[in-house]
Amino acid sequence: MAKILTLTLNPALDLTMELTSLRLGEVNRGDALHVHAAGKGINVAQVLADLGHELTVAGFLGADNTGHFEELFTARRFVDEFIRVPGETRRNIKLAETGGRVTDVNGPGPQVSEEAQLALFERLEQIAPGHDVVIVAGSLPRGISPQWLQALLERLHTMGLKVVLDTSGAALRAGLTAQPWLVKPNTDELTEVLGETVSTLDDQTRVAAQLRARGIEHVVISQGPQGVNWFHSQGAWQALPPTVDVASTVGAGDSLLAGMVHGLLSGHEDAQILRKATAIAAMAVMQIGFGISDHDELERLESGVSVRALAEQ
Repeated sequence: MAKILTLTLNPALDLTMELTSLRLGEVNRGDALHVHAAGKGINVAQVLADLGHELTVAGFLGADNTGHFEELFTARRFVDEFIRVPGETRRNIKLAETGGRVTDVNGPGPQVSEEAQLALFERLEQIAPGHDVVIVAGSLPRGISPQWLQALLERLHTMGLKVVLDTSGAALRAGLTAQPWLVKPNTDELTEVLGETVSTLDDQTRVAAQLRARGIEHVVISQGPQGVNWFHSQGAWQALPPTVDVASTVGAGDSLLAGMVHGLLSGHEDAQILRKATAIAAMAVMQIGFGISDHDELERLESGVSVRALAEQ
């Protein structure tokens, strides 16, 4: 299997409270509380580990609350290359109602100094070579500018590495100029960055062609329950997920991304790549937490994914 590096610049300790329904302005009683070491790159890494890959994880961690993260890295046998910075890694509160609606309250990340930024650059110079792909995913902590992210992506690109990008807002806008190998925005994120709607297939086809002209090889546009469209040099594909009972939508996009990277690095056929990735995302919304919990169930979900080549429309 592949050797993969994930970068999570702004990880989070997710506190997810399950409850029947959220009543604003009232006392609410939860049914269960889950605490997860998270952040988009870390979430992606857990799914890829379940698919058999070797993972290195890096980014910035607050030095004052590393326990849950270090426990996860040890349990998952991740190579831990995170730079520790003063303060705490942020905490995100997620209120997951029966029926799948999730309300997020995301905390601020630690302030990342120029010294820590330089330390990560130097560490990546040492550790990044030899990885089959580098996945840069998630938001930016305080102290990190979109321009710094662009420089990071460009440096990884000049090192000859395949770079995958999954972020939003100004970070995505800057990152698109660095010629990542694969990007996975959702329609809202793409609309915000481009300043134009991408709600229709024609819109997405046009926008994907523009992004590919910039040197981006794979454009994966996710649409939640409406499925995913994938555009690349050899064609375009669409997948529609099966209907499932939703526990939480947190991590669905990360799971989709992990499935796409897995299929591409494994050399699978296009339809197989997209079918499995979509099934992994469907499994993600059925649970609270990250990873592939049941491979037999995953096979069942795959059989319920509808995949078609868009050239056939």
